[in-house]
Amino acid sequence: MSRIHYTSILLLGILSSCHSGKLQNLLDLPISIKENSALEYTYHDRLMWTIQDAGNPNYLYALDSKGALERVLEVENAENIDWEDLTSDKEENVYIGDFGNNRKDREQFAIYKVSKPGEAKKRVSAETISFTLPSNVPSQDFEAFFLYKGKFYIFSKDDKKGVLLSVENTIGSQVARLVTKFNLKGKDNKITAADISADGKTIVLLNHEKLWKITKFTSDNFFEGNIETLPFDHASQKEGIVFVTNDAVLITDELHDNEGGNLYRFNLKQKNQKKK
Repeated sequence: MSRIHYTSILLLGILSSCHSGKLQNLLDLPISIKENSALEYTYHDRLMWTIQDAGNPNYLYALDSKGALERVLEVENAENIDWEDLTSDKEENVYIGDFGNNRKDREQFAIYKVSKPGEAKKRVSAETISFTLPSNVPSQDFEAFFLYKGKFYIFSKDDKKGVLLSVENTIGSQVARLVTKFNLKGKDNKITAADISADGKTIVLLNHEKLWKITKFTSDNFFEGNIETLPFDHASQKEGIVFVTNDAVLITDELHDNEGGNLYRFNLKQKNQKKK
């Protein structure tokens, strides 16, 4: 769950307006992190955080309010098997989701807790929350999660039927709980990132060409809530999302062939939203 102090994000000088339905391209991300796979924000330090996925070093990257690379932290005691998403808590600890599984052959997954990385300069040490899947859930690829009421909620990446798991925010090993199976209607429904608003009332699930906005949920079976599909005005490999207000998000995409590698803003209040 992102804990954003809304006035501090205004230092970007670019969040005052956004046309409904359009991605507002705010700035280019540093080319050195072209495979950025997540986005998180810690308001006290006024830093945006990102990571790179499989095949890249175990680094946590901090960007300042203008999108410049402010520092690179080596995360000790943490292996980048396939880092995919970030979330944080009220104390500004940052959590790295190491649960990518393209081959669907992993048995062990990890969430790395990095305590207050905004206070570090070159290195940070991580604690590990490791988990296995429930016996009735086959090996899955995961790219999206957030922290809500002391639990991590992890979404599988699947075109057809997906699973939502919960994992306790407790250092050590555990078996994840199956919350529900879900099926998002339409084509190309792979979820690449997720976040929940600071007021806990809105969830966003990211896709390359759209996002799903979930509201009015009354339990952690979030898919029983109201689901709206909000399309983007272009498709790219979008991998990171974080709330900037309760009604707007920041989004990043990867750099491919001189396209992408940007930070965008997207307004969640739109006309003609499609309910699913």
